[in-house]
Amino acid sequence: MSLYTKLVSSVIFPLHELAKGHSSVRALRSMERSQWLAPQQLAELQLENLRQFLVRVGSDVPYYRELMQRLSFDPAAVQSLQDLQQLPLTGKAEIRANTEAFKADNAGPLERFTTGGSSGEPLVFFRGKERVSHDVAAKWRATRWWGVDIGDPEVVVWGSPIELGSQDRIRLLRDRLLRSELLSAFEMSNANMLQFTQRLRELRPRMLFGYPSSIALLAKYASENGYRLLDLGTEVVFVTSERLYDHQREAIEACFGCPVANGYGGRDAGFIAHQCPQGGMHLTAEDIIVEIVDEGGRVLPLGQKGEIVVTHLRTGDFPFIRYRTGDVGSLSGDVCPCGRGLPLLGELEGRTTDFVHAADGTVLHGLALIYVMREIPEIEEFKIVQESLTRITIQLVVPDMDRKALETSISAQFQQRLGDAVVVQFDYVDRIPREASGKFRYVVSHVNS
Repeated sequence: MSLYTKLVSSVIFPLHELAKGHSSVRALRSMERSQWLAPQQLAELQLENLRQFLVRVGSDVPYYRELMQRLSFDPAAVQSLQDLQQLPLTGKAEIRANTEAFKADNAGPLERFTTGGSSGEPLVFFRGKERVSHDVAAKWRATRWWGVDIGDPEVVVWGSPIELGSQDRIRLLRDRLLRSELLSAFEMSNANMLQFTQRLRELRPRMLFGYPSSIALLAKYASENGYRLLDLGTEVVFVTSERLYDHQREAIEACFGCPVANGYGGRDAGFIAHQCPQGGMHLTAEDIIVEIVDEGGRVLPLGQKGEIVVTHLRTGDFPFIRYRTGDVGSLSGDVCPCGRGLPLLGELEGRTTDFVHAADGTVLHGLALIYVMREIPEIEEFKIVQESLTRITIQLVVPDMDRKALETSISAQFQQRLGDAVVVQFDYVDRIPREASGKFRYVVSHVNS
């Protein structure tokens, strides 16, 4: 570890978190101890954390206070993780319909967040400082598993706004101090990817972080054009937010000469699992309980595949209890050779993000269009289909409203990203059928790359 990295990880970043009122450092220290507990000890810790969380929620959160009273559910009497099944599953519909009632009476400052819309159903929700602190700590712990730390040179291939606001500029200054640089996944044209490869050679990052599809596309471009990225000194490529396919892993590892570490989580569900160097997808068990359920909502045993349901034990200010992620996966009963007692996620499916193509040949991440849709609160569901370079069809579920203004706004923003010749057609429907996995496929492109 360089002296500068040590300064950032032990002084600068902790001061940054302290200034924001976060307890990330304390949470990290606790997690780095608890990860080595035996599985049974971790299960006991998880149960105690669950009991305390449910007691707090049952007392302070109007929605769950009324629900627990109606069900005669006593959170203080919880004796096993199975007792959690006495509470119903929660979906986006319940949270949307009861947003204010999901806020704790004594909640501290809350930040408004919106999901990325990968399910086709963007959700507005709120996060408190405890939740954010523990998500930061969980990611920080997983980063350290790979011998890198906050303050090591990092390149992030992620979505970024077209125009930067004042808060974005402050983040850029912070990232410069932390030696983290953002490359926009929204603008994957050949010209931009040439600049990206040049920038990578200048920065020589010890770690990369981003969407697997975007980094794999960059790796493909570099390989096909003879740009050598094997000698950058990159130790690991962290990927998340989409399903990681084997061919993507192979392309990234071949290009950068280092392993790919898969991560699973979301803005709503939290930092659920991360891969260690021995290959295990470890759950953040101290803070998160994962259940696998069938179509009827019944909990499935280890090894069986179903919908992933999450209870985040650090969301007392705005709780996520038995929250349906829409993703499909399984739990594993295996023990990882790394020695950590953290339980393992087995198979993981879902979360695929397509690219769309602008008229000039630029390849854009599908989130470039999803971000347009998710910022319109009236849109309940959507599906974007790129029929050709000049034609987009959007299926929409919206209430009665001024549709002309809605269409004008969306068309203008899509044309800004895809070209003035793009014609957007709107198809208003009562519902959008789901895929076989139970999720929406929110972007579909019929344009060949």
